[in-house]
Amino acid sequence: MQQLEHVLPTGMFMELDRTGPMPLYFQVSSLIEGAILDGTLPPGSRLENEVALGDRIGLSRPTVRRAIQELVDKGLLVRRRGIGTQVVHGQVTRKVELTSLFEDLSRDSRKPTTRILERDDMPASAKLAEILGIEVGAPLVHFKRLRAADGVPIAILENYLPAELGQMSEADLLTHGLYQIMRSSGITIRVAKQNIGARRATSVESDLLEIDKNDPVLTMDRTAFDNSGKAVEFGRHCYRPDLYSFEITLVDK
Repeated sequence: MQQLEHVLPTGMFMELDRTGPMPLYFQVSSLIEGAILDGTLPPGSRLENEVALGDRIGLSRPTVRRAIQELVDKGLLVRRRGIGTQVVHGQVTRKVELTSLFEDLSRDSRKPTTRILERDDMPASAKLAEILGIEVGAPLVHFKRLRAADGVPIAILENYLPAELGQMSEADLLTHGLYQIMRSSGITIRVAKQNIGARRATSVESDLLEIDKNDPVLTMDRTAFDNSGKAVEFGRHCYRPDLYSFEITLVDK
Protein backbone atom coordinates (compact mmCIF):
# COMPACT_ATOMS: atom_id res chain seq x y z
CA MET A 1 0.00 0.00 0.00
CA GLN A 2 1.40 3.39 -1.02
CA GLN A 3 2.29 5.82 1.77
CA LEU A 4 0.10 8.94 2.04
CA GLU A 5 1.83 12.25 1.43
CA HIS A 6 3.29 13.81 4.57
CA VAL A 7 2.44 17.52 4.40
CA LEU A 8 4.86 19.65 6.38
CA PRO A 9 3.24 22.47 8.38
CA THR A 10 3.37 25.80 6.57
CA GLY A 11 4.53 27.41 9.81
CA MET A 12 7.86 25.61 9.43
CA PHE A 13 8.72 27.98 6.60
CA MET A 14 7.41 31.23 8.08
CA GLU A 15 10.88 32.45 9.03
CA LEU A 16 12.45 32.06 5.59
CA ASP A 17 14.67 35.07 4.90
CA ARG A 18 13.60 36.02 1.40
CA THR A 19 15.87 39.06 1.07
CA GLY A 20 19.05 37.98 2.85
CA PRO A 21 22.23 36.49 1.41
CA MET A 22 21.40 32.86 2.27
CA PRO A 23 19.96 31.07 -0.80
CA LEU A 24 16.32 30.09 -0.37
CA TYR A 25 16.89 26.54 -1.60
CA PHE A 26 19.51 26.08 1.14
CA GLN A 27 17.15 27.40 3.81
CA VAL A 28 14.36 25.06 2.68
CA SER A 29 16.75 22.12 2.49
CA SER A 30 18.01 22.82 6.03
CA LEU A 31 14.46 23.02 7.40
CA ILE A 32 13.43 19.72 5.79
CA GLU A 33 16.66 18.09 6.97
CA GLY A 34 15.86 19.23 10.51
CA ALA A 35 12.39 17.68 10.19
CA ILE A 36 13.96 14.39 9.14
CA LEU A 37 16.50 14.38 11.96
CA ASP A 38 13.98 15.26 14.68
CA GLY A 39 11.44 12.69 13.49
CA THR A 40 8.82 15.14 12.17
CA LEU A 41 9.35 13.33 8.86
CA PRO A 42 9.69 9.69 9.93
CA PRO A 43 11.56 7.05 7.89
CA GLY A 44 9.57 5.91 4.87
CA SER A 45 7.27 8.94 4.82
CA ARG A 46 6.48 10.42 1.41
CA LEU A 47 6.83 14.15 0.79
CA GLU A 48 4.20 16.17 -1.01
CA ASN A 49 5.15 17.00 -4.57
CA GLU A 50 7.39 19.97 -5.32
CA VAL A 51 4.69 22.04 -7.04
CA ALA A 52 2.29 21.71 -4.10
CA LEU A 53 4.99 22.55 -1.55
CA GLY A 54 6.19 25.52 -3.59
CA ASP A 55 2.64 26.88 -3.94
CA ARG A 56 2.02 26.57 -0.19
CA ILE A 57 5.19 28.40 0.88
CA GLY A 58 5.36 30.85 -2.02
CA LEU A 59 8.48 29.56 -3.78
CA SER A 60 9.15 28.52 -7.36
CA ARG A 61 9.34 24.89 -8.34
CA PRO A 62 13.07 25.15 -9.32
CA THR A 63 13.89 26.46 -5.83
CA VAL A 64 12.01 23.65 -4.11
CA ARG A 65 13.39 21.08 -6.51
CA ARG A 66 16.97 22.13 -5.79
CA ALA A 67 16.27 21.99 -2.04
CA ILE A 68 14.96 18.44 -2.39
CA GLN A 69 17.89 17.46 -4.60
CA GLU A 70 20.33 18.60 -1.90
CA LEU A 71 18.78 16.04 0.46
CA VAL A 72 18.72 13.34 -2.20
CA ASP A 73 22.45 13.94 -2.74
CA LYS A 74 23.01 13.60 1.02
CA GLY A 75 21.12 10.32 1.02
CA LEU A 76 18.37 11.56 3.33
CA LEU A 77 15.69 11.36 0.64
CA VAL A 78 15.18 9.02 -2.28
CA ARG A 79 13.16 9.63 -5.44
CA ARG A 80 11.06 6.67 -6.58
CA ARG A 81 9.42 6.60 -10.01
CA GLY A 82 5.65 6.41 -9.71
CA ILE A 83 5.76 6.96 -5.93
CA GLY A 84 7.50 10.25 -5.25
CA THR A 85 10.13 11.35 -2.77
CA GLN A 86 10.56 9.38 0.45
CA VAL A 87 12.61 9.70 3.62
CA VAL A 88 15.35 7.09 3.85
CA HIS A 89 15.45 4.93 6.99
CA GLY A 90 18.37 6.47 8.81
CA GLN A 91 20.68 9.39 8.33
CA VAL A 92 23.29 9.05 5.63
CA THR A 93 26.44 11.00 6.44
CA ARG A 94 27.98 11.01 2.98
CA LYS A 95 27.38 9.86 -0.56
CA VAL A 96 29.09 6.47 -1.09
CA GLU A 97 29.87 4.11 -3.92
CA LEU A 98 27.74 1.04 -3.35
CA THR A 99 30.16 -1.72 -4.24
CA SER A 100 31.62 -4.62 -2.30
CA LEU A 101 35.33 -5.26 -1.76
CA PHE A 102 35.00 -8.29 -4.07
CA GLU A 103 33.76 -6.01 -6.86
CA ASP A 104 36.50 -3.45 -6.18
CA LEU A 105 39.22 -6.09 -6.43
CA SER A 106 37.73 -7.67 -9.55
CA ARG A 107 37.47 -4.27 -11.22
CA ASP A 108 41.17 -3.67 -10.52
CA SER A 109 42.07 -7.04 -12.09
CA ARG A 110 43.01 -8.50 -8.71
CA LYS A 111 42.09 -12.10 -7.87
CA PRO A 112 39.79 -12.07 -4.82
CA THR A 113 39.43 -15.14 -2.63
CA THR A 114 37.32 -15.66 0.47
CA ARG A 115 37.58 -17.74 3.63
CA ILE A 116 34.44 -18.06 5.74
CA LEU A 117 35.37 -17.66 9.40
CA GLU A 118 31.89 -17.71 10.95
CA ARG A 119 28.33 -18.18 9.76
CA ASP A 120 25.48 -18.37 12.25
CA ASP A 121 21.96 -17.32 13.12
CA MET A 122 21.47 -14.96 16.03
CA PRO A 123 18.84 -12.71 17.64
CA ALA A 124 19.25 -8.97 17.08
CA SER A 125 20.85 -7.18 19.99
CA ALA A 126 19.51 -3.78 21.02
CA LYS A 127 22.30 -2.07 19.08
CA LEU A 128 21.82 -4.10 15.89
CA ALA A 129 18.04 -3.71 16.13
CA GLU A 130 18.48 0.07 16.28
CA ILE A 131 20.87 0.08 13.32
CA LEU A 132 18.68 -2.15 11.14
CA GLY A 133 15.33 -0.70 12.23
CA ILE A 134 13.97 -4.03 13.50
CA GLU A 135 12.69 -5.47 16.77
CA VAL A 136 15.14 -6.53 19.47
CA GLY A 137 15.48 -10.32 19.21
CA ALA A 138 14.46 -10.48 15.55
CA PRO A 139 16.36 -13.24 13.69
CA LEU A 140 19.56 -12.24 11.92
CA VAL A 141 22.12 -14.05 9.80
CA HIS A 142 25.74 -13.26 10.65
CA PHE A 143 28.73 -13.80 8.34
CA LYS A 144 32.41 -13.23 9.08
CA ARG A 145 34.84 -13.65 6.19
CA LEU A 146 38.51 -13.11 5.42
CA ARG A 147 39.02 -11.55 2.00
CA ALA A 148 42.35 -11.86 0.20
CA ALA A 149 43.69 -10.34 -2.99
CA ASP A 150 46.14 -12.40 -5.04
CA GLY A 151 46.64 -14.66 -2.04
CA VAL A 152 47.39 -11.86 0.44
CA PRO A 153 44.82 -11.22 3.23
CA ILE A 154 43.45 -7.72 2.95
CA ALA A 155 40.25 -7.43 4.99
CA ILE A 156 38.02 -9.02 7.61
CA LEU A 157 34.35 -8.55 6.70
CA GLU A 158 31.56 -9.01 9.22
CA ASN A 159 27.95 -8.63 8.07
CA TYR A 160 24.50 -8.85 9.65
CA LEU A 161 21.32 -9.30 7.58
CA PRO A 162 17.66 -9.85 8.48
CA ALA A 163 17.10 -13.62 8.34
CA GLU A 164 14.77 -13.45 5.33
CA LEU A 165 17.52 -11.75 3.30
CA GLY A 166 20.48 -13.83 4.44
CA GLN A 167 19.66 -17.22 2.96
CA MET A 168 22.64 -17.57 0.62
CA SER A 169 24.83 -20.58 -0.04
CA GLU A 170 28.39 -21.03 1.13
CA ALA A 171 29.42 -21.44 -2.52
CA ASP A 172 27.97 -18.02 -3.35
CA LEU A 173 29.77 -16.39 -0.41
CA LEU A 174 33.06 -17.92 -1.51
CA THR A 175 32.81 -16.84 -5.15
CA HIS A 176 30.82 -13.59 -5.18
CA GLY A 177 30.56 -10.29 -3.34
CA LEU A 178 27.72 -9.93 -0.86
CA TYR A 179 26.11 -7.05 -2.77
CA GLN A 180 26.29 -9.06 -6.00
CA ILE A 181 24.41 -11.90 -4.31
CA MET A 182 21.82 -9.56 -2.85
CA ARG A 183 21.22 -7.80 -6.17
CA SER A 184 20.83 -11.14 -7.95
CA SER A 185 18.13 -11.98 -5.39
CA GLY A 186 16.16 -8.88 -6.38
CA ILE A 187 17.30 -6.59 -3.57
CA THR A 188 17.90 -3.05 -4.84
CA ILE A 189 20.53 -1.33 -2.71
CA ARG A 190 19.94 2.41 -3.05
CA VAL A 191 21.90 4.33 -0.41
CA ALA A 192 24.18 3.69 2.54
CA LYS A 193 25.32 5.23 5.77
CA GLN A 194 29.07 4.79 6.09
CA ASN A 195 31.60 5.65 8.79
CA ILE A 196 35.34 5.29 8.18
CA GLY A 197 37.94 5.24 10.95
CA ALA A 198 41.14 3.65 12.22
CA ARG A 199 42.32 1.78 15.32
CA ARG A 200 44.84 -0.80 16.49
CA ALA A 201 44.30 -4.39 15.35
CA THR A 202 43.31 -7.01 17.87
CA SER A 203 45.52 -10.06 18.25
CA VAL A 204 43.05 -12.17 16.24
CA GLU A 205 42.92 -9.58 13.46
CA SER A 206 46.72 -9.35 13.44
CA ASP A 207 46.98 -13.11 12.91
CA LEU A 208 44.33 -13.20 10.18
CA LEU A 209 45.68 -10.19 8.29
CA GLU A 210 49.30 -11.27 8.76
CA ILE A 211 50.39 -7.99 10.32
CA ASP A 212 52.25 -7.18 13.51
CA LYS A 213 50.35 -7.08 16.77
CA ASN A 214 48.83 -3.64 17.43
CA ASP A 215 49.48 -2.48 13.87
CA PRO A 216 46.83 -0.02 12.65
CA VAL A 217 43.82 -1.09 10.61
CA LEU A 218 41.31 0.97 8.66
CA THR A 219 37.71 0.40 9.72
CA MET A 220 34.39 0.87 7.98
CA ASP A 221 30.88 0.49 9.34
CA ARG A 222 28.18 0.58 6.68
CA THR A 223 24.40 0.25 6.76
CA ALA A 224 22.81 -0.29 3.36
CA PHE A 225 19.20 0.60 2.52
CA ASP A 226 16.94 -0.53 -0.31
CA ASN A 227 14.89 1.77 -2.51
CA SER A 228 12.04 1.84 0.02
CA GLY A 229 14.35 3.11 2.76
CA LYS A 230 14.48 -0.23 4.61
CA ALA A 231 17.84 -1.30 6.08
CA VAL A 232 18.94 -4.54 4.42
CA GLU A 233 22.48 -5.04 5.74
CA PHE A 234 24.97 -3.83 8.33
CA GLY A 235 28.67 -4.43 7.81
CA ARG A 236 31.60 -3.94 10.17
CA HIS A 237 34.91 -4.34 8.34
CA CYS A 238 38.62 -3.78 8.92
CA TYR A 239 41.37 -3.47 6.30
CA ARG A 240 45.15 -3.50 6.05
CA PRO A 241 46.02 0.17 5.39
CA ASP A 242 49.14 -0.75 3.42
CA LEU A 243 47.03 -2.68 0.91
CA TYR A 244 43.74 -0.83 0.82
CA SER A 245 42.57 2.77 1.02
CA PHE A 246 39.34 4.71 0.61
CA GLU A 247 39.06 7.39 -2.05
CA ILE A 248 36.36 10.05 -1.82
CA THR A 249 35.75 12.75 -4.41
CA LEU A 250 34.61 16.08 -2.96
CA VAL A 251 32.77 18.51 -5.22
CA ASP A 252 32.33 22.21 -4.49
CA LYS A 253 28.74 23.33 -5.01
